[in-house]
Amino acid sequence: MNSDVLVIDYGVGNHQSVENALKFLGAKYKVSGKIEDIKQARAFIFPGVGAFAEAAHNLSRRGIEPILRDQVLVKKKPLLGICLGMQLLAEDSQENGFHQGLGWIKGHVVKLNSNREFKIPHVGWNSLNIKILTPLFNQLSPDPTFYFDHSYHFSAEPHLIAATAWHGTEVIAAIQKQHIFGVQFHPEKSQRNGLKFLRAFLNFINHYSYA
Repeated sequence: MNSDVLVIDYGVGNHQSVENALKFLGAKYKVSGKIEDIKQARAFIFPGVGAFAEAAHNLSRRGIEPILRDQVLVKKKPLLGICLGMQLLAEDSQENGFHQGLGWIKGHVVKLNSNREFKIPHVGWNSLNIKILTPLFNQLSPDPTFYFDHSYHFSAEPHLIAATAWHGTEVIAAIQKQHIFGVQFHPEKSQRNGLKFLRAFLNFINHYSYA
């Protein structure tokens, strides 16, 4: 693959699983949060685990937010947000208070509802109900399973929802807005289906017409 994918390093989470998956797929990738690397990349993977507030603060403090906004929203470079990386695309989050997100996709991050049967955090394997056959889902079998690990989820408008999962309530598992994708699950930890999903993202990049 000749994809130049930048895994954005903004000081939250461990990128090793994402790196291992990309390496297995033969992708040409780099892990960095440097401004010049962001400018030179053809596409981005935006991972993340941990607290929303710390992640949003790091993006601002490191000067990543404005340059990434230009590259994705103005220059129309593809981006895949994973877990917290997806949640940061929202307008705001209720996690441990109220915090502003990037606001690239209309919606809010809210806490999952818990009960005796469905515990929080939501950790484990769930099948997806695919709503929109995006370029990233078209190589998967019906109702594919992926690995989740989260306590908050993205509440978005119906036309943006690409897939859902069930955890006591319908949870948005994937969103798409043109060339911007977000997933609540971890494809890098989802074995064969995860590799198929990431390969589809790499294929999308290779055939994508940049602005």
